[in-house]
Amino acid sequence: MPRLDFWYEFASTYSYPAAMRIEALAEKDNVEIYWRPFLLGPIFADQGWTDSPFNLYPAKGRYMWRDMERVCDACQLAFARPARFPQNGLLGARVALSLNPRERMLFSRALYAAQFAGGRDIADESVVADAIAAAGLVPEPVLENARAPANRAALRAQTEEAKARGIFGAPSFICADGELFWGHDRLEEALVWAATRAGDHVR
Repeated sequence: MPRLDFWYEFASTYSYPAAMRIEALAEKDNVEIYWRPFLLGPIFADQGWTDSPFNLYPAKGRYMWRDMERVCDACQLAFARPARFPQNGLLGARVALSLNPRERMLFSRALYAAQFAGGRDIADESVVADAIAAAGLVPEPVLENARAPANRAALRAQTEEAKARGIFGAPSFICADGELFWGHDRLEEALVWAATRAGDHVR
């Protein structure tokens, strides 16, 4: 089955609609999705940014928030702008990486919904715990495993891999041949490429 790697950061606004839509779309195209949580902070720091570009460039930020309202309305997704942006998704990323593929998908969607549909603060451990429970898991052992040194190192390695593969924002999608697509508005295009073209362009 063709595979598409879905690289996402929990603070990323446009990763929210991508996360909520990708599995249903992939099923239609017979593409397997591999969920890859990572951190944008170190990537932005390499560019000399100390904040989200949506905050650094206010006009861009104003556009993004209005666009998110339009996108979520078109996708029939609830949307609530969080009080703070960007939020700290470090614990969420550690949790996601510690889970098996199906649990990771369920947890990630629940945490995105908490933030961008419920307006909750995902840096709050209780919010993360609620998302773990929504994925059908017991929060305490999951949180303990997420904080283990080996898992923390795995997240750092995952973020370094994102850098090495040319990722500069989220959501990003990478096909089996290395073809990179960036942004929620490229999701369908990435799936089509993964399903029909990646095998002919393996690098």
